[in-house]
Amino acid sequence: MTIAHRLLKRSLSTLAVGVALAAGIHTVGASAATTYGKTIPEAEHDLSQPGGSMQAAVFAGGCFWGMEEVFEHVKGVTDVVSGYAGGDEAHANYRDSSSGRYGDAEAVRISYDPERITYTQLLQIYFSVAHDPTQVDRQGPDVGTQYRSEIFAASDDQARIASDYVKQLDQSEVYGRPIATMISIGEPFYPAEDYHQDYAQKNPDSLYLRINDLPKVEALKTRFADRYRAQTAAQSMTKS
Repeated sequence: MTIAHRLLKRSLSTLAVGVALAAGIHTVGASAATTYGKTIPEAEHDLSQPGGSMQAAVFAGGCFWGMEEVFEHVKGVTDVVSGYAGGDEAHANYRDSSSGRYGDAEAVRISYDPERITYTQLLQIYFSVAHDPTQVDRQGPDVGTQYRSEIFAASDDQARIASDYVKQLDQSEVYGRPIATMISIGEPFYPAEDYHQDYAQKNPDSLYLRINDLPKVEALKTRFADRYRAQTAAQSMTKS
């Protein structure tokens, strides 16, 4: 299957969700959207981060287009890159990733200033509005291991903080279902092809994004008004 065919397939699956919503038909993809914007508690423990040095976090949770767009609007984030994590360099491309055969996940690498936003504040956004952490190997209309929920920790400390937070959220029963998010350490991250970068900004009329991802940005704006910015990190870099 070519890249064009996969993009068409993704667009058609989104169109089907949109038609079902208009007709009042329940779909798995549509019901997942009801989890976005949940109010969840802040983490009880935080990561000790040195001031003045930029840090990075790598999260996976469905299509990287939407994950990228959410974190682009977070204050303190300086750059968001879509890519592949959990696999190897030889298969770090859209064709192989879309097959679900090589162990990678669509992910984003978030560069941030720890003096403006902390690792656990990013985690709170990740679990609350960026995706549904209770879904296994899918997000909305996208199905496959490449769309799994996973935190790719850069260190033992990141993994410990993330694990503690998952336990805290599970104990709070805020979702009503167990969290499916996996946590791994030291997995490499490979940037995706250029056309995937800043995809939402390049394709503002995409039906897929309007149905599946813009509600997440709106949830960020509503639930985390103090962390939201209208201008994306990419736009800020362009104008600076």
